[in-house]
Amino acid sequence: MNKQTADDGTFKFGITITPSYMEANNDEYFKSDVSLVDWLRPYSNDQHESYLRGWLGRMLFSNEEALKSACVLSGGEKVRCMLAKTMLNASNLMIFDDPTNHLDLESISALNKGMINYKGVLLFSSHDHELLNSVANRIIYLDENTFIDKMCTYDEFLSWHENIKN
Repeated sequence: MNKQTADDGTFKFGITITPSYMEANNDEYFKSDVSLVDWLRPYSNDQHESYLRGWLGRMLFSNEEALKSACVLSGGEKVRCMLAKTMLNASNLMIFDDPTNHLDLESISALNKGMINYKGVLLFSSHDHELLNSVANRIIYLDENTFIDKMCTYDEFLSWHENIKN
């Protein structure tokens, strides 16, 4: 996780929180020429190849594709690998920075369903209106001098926000 120093204040996850983070800029993770199975291995407690191939299969890397070199992946393939890495953590808090970037429609739809069915807490930013509206049930809006925390869908928030501006 790329860490930035806060301008002011601190935060600490509680002892019951197991966070997992998927950043939007993931190129630094894919510089080596190891296979995808070996790329995923350091992020898994289970080191068996069949287990890792199972995770890669869920991300649409089947058979020989699981042996593809990590450094030749497309943007969408990198995101799918990062999703596998994030989910392997078995966290109860997943943080996503624009998770639909570079994904095709089929992958976005699968991610959307997975996020809706996730039993933990999701904290995510996105430019994908459909994902925001179908997954988010709480909107936290930050602007230069504004903080709004509202329990609603994204469309409801947009309507509410437009009404208070007028």
